[in-house]
Amino acid sequence: MDHAVAAADWASVLHFVADDDDNVPAPSQIPTPPLSNDGTPLLKDSNPPDPTLVSVSTTFYPGAQLQSVLPDIVFLSSDAVFFYVHSHRLFQASSNAFHSLLPAQAKDTDSVIDVPEVSAVLNIILHVIYDMSCAHYSPSFSQLVSAVKRLSYFGIDPKSSIIPNTHIYSLILSHAPLRPLELYTLSANYDLYDLAVATSSHLLSFPLSSLTDEMAQAIGAVYLKRLFFLHFGRSDALKRILLSPPHPHPPTPSCDFSDQKKLTRAWALASAYLAWDARPDLSTSTMESALRPLEEHLVCEDCKAALQTRIRTLVVQWAMVKVRAI
Repeated sequence: MDHAVAAADWASVLHFVADDDDNVPAPSQIPTPPLSNDGTPLLKDSNPPDPTLVSVSTTFYPGAQLQSVLPDIVFLSSDAVFFYVHSHRLFQASSNAFHSLLPAQAKDTDSVIDVPEVSAVLNIILHVIYDMSCAHYSPSFSQLVSAVKRLSYFGIDPKSSIIPNTHIYSLILSHAPLRPLELYTLSANYDLYDLAVATSSHLLSFPLSSLTDEMAQAIGAVYLKRLFFLHFGRSDALKRILLSPPHPHPPTPSCDFSDQKKLTRAWALASAYLAWDARPDLSTSTMESALRPLEEHLVCEDCKAALQTRIRTLVVQWAMVKVRAI
């Protein structure tokens, strides 16, 4: 996205990259950064390097009105991208003055602070500080993980920053369907409880027997126990709710209690089949497909009604069983 940048602001940028040689002629016009593309947070030129062209963040640029006051700090990432930010936001978010990079008192934008971080990761970190969404940059999962791991380095507490209803929380959670184990491990490492709980529902189909020692060690004892208890708890709950057969109806001339025992035995066999392979991710449709055929062998309409009622109750009970780790 293009941004109109004031001449004075770009003159300030040029000050950082100008050649010390007085004989170098001044540029005939103020350089205009090209369009950003493909979600990159940078304004880059595809032509050969030019000392009068620089890469500036498309969010944290000199003319961005992110605060009521102008930026007073300039960060330069390790891949030479400028970020114009506000010292008061950084001091509020960081407990170590951004790893002691911030001066005791911000002076002006003539001082550039080199930050040992690539622009893609630094961009995410700054969006966390400003509580803004960086989803339009389409950061990869690995970049998000790197940003979370670097938060502590810059004095930012991940546990208090990555919470529900924040942009970074929603963005990271969007990767749960495809990267559930990696995301659960990341949440466990930084005790991101809410994120771990939301992610755990995507691990119901994960076979715990495939966990390696390295995976278990990476997750840690506490969150590994919660994951195991989630799986075992749902399996036990399934066996428990399957135990009760359909409620018998009052005896009739065509169907007495002895006749109704056929339904009880058939229910026991079908439920035993489900309980034997009790998977924590068992769907209600699978459950119904295993129990509905029992009706085909019934003649009594009262028995059919009792079976239908029991299946509906079973589906509701299974839907109420927790699907997230606690």
